[in-house]
Amino acid sequence: MRAIKILLIKEFQQIFRNPAILRMILVMPAVQLIIMPFAANYEVKNINLAIVNHDNSQYSQQLVNKILSSGYFKLSINTQSYDVALNSVEKDKTDVIIEIPSNFEKDLIKESKTKIFVSANAVNPSKAGIGSAYVMGIIREFNSAILAQLVQQPKFNNIPRIEATPIFWYNKFLNYKMYMVPGILVSLITMVGSLLASINLVQEKEIGTMEQINVTPIKKWQFILGKLIPFWIMGIVMLTIGMTISYLIFGIFPQGSFGLIYLFAAFYLIGLLGIGLLISTIAETQLQANFIGFFVIMFFNMLSGLFTPLDGMPQWAKYLALANPVTYFIEVMRMVIMKGSGFFDVLPQFFALIVMAIVFNSLAILNYHKTN
Repeated sequence: MRAIKILLIKEFQQIFRNPAILRMILVMPAVQLIIMPFAANYEVKNINLAIVNHDNSQYSQQLVNKILSSGYFKLSINTQSYDVALNSVEKDKTDVIIEIPSNFEKDLIKESKTKIFVSANAVNPSKAGIGSAYVMGIIREFNSAILAQLVQQPKFNNIPRIEATPIFWYNKFLNYKMYMVPGILVSLITMVGSLLASINLVQEKEIGTMEQINVTPIKKWQFILGKLIPFWIMGIVMLTIGMTISYLIFGIFPQGSFGLIYLFAAFYLIGLLGIGLLISTIAETQLQANFIGFFVIMFFNMLSGLFTPLDGMPQWAKYLALANPVTYFIEVMRMVIMKGSGFFDVLPQFFALIVMAIVFNSLAILNYHKTN
């Protein structure tokens, strides 16, 4: 225990002597957590819309006004030439084109049907798909309103109708920040924790203190533990700062237990720091450690379900996600914060993370070559 105590004193002195490390641990994640949820927005707005209105009737104007007043679209061009609108798409000034035929109102009244042409710029598939869906939804609402005006409904309507009323559990108002903030917080803890741990041991090699440590009677597990504990404490501090910002800035307060979040975070950080220490035992320079660390972090974040649901991934990617500790922590954070899940609800993730923590730290200890 005395050896570990001496190592801990050394590590904390080294951390507090370097202001850059403190800024990386305390300031940078806080700033990123405040900014990123506003930028990582799932809502698609300000869709550039071109209107090609060949009819200019009362009904066509009502439809155009209804689309533009929805708040999702911004009129980029209003013309009677489809070629002009298409040219605007080619210049990336328009995302969606709506072409209204010249006989729109006439066919709607006399023939009880008409057609509207909708085309979208699919360079950005998400914007094109969602923009087209918005347009189709508004047209359906407009169609129902026109139907109510033109068709005299009988006093007793025996035609069967099905009405669906959605209820959104756990996120009633579909606030995307409730979904993104917990995941971004986990991502920031992962980035800072793993990178600092991977650089730390390599720094000892570069400044020459590793040779001095190697000739001491300190055992390998004691040395790894002495490296792990300070950054484990810093990770808990980062989590506390992140939870505070989540409440003060975004109004996010866990529906479940704070204790469960910290319990899971404690084991998560052990596994995460084990990965960082394993990288540092492989790398010979800080440049190598940074390169490997960024590759691992990018891999973890892309396969964690942070930005895209795991259900939408191919089967091989789902198998890789099962070996990703970030996946489990993001799942648990969202479950506890949004659903109020308890310990037994997150037990599978808890056991998976314990196994990973044991494996990664064991590999780090085994891969650390000590001469004495």
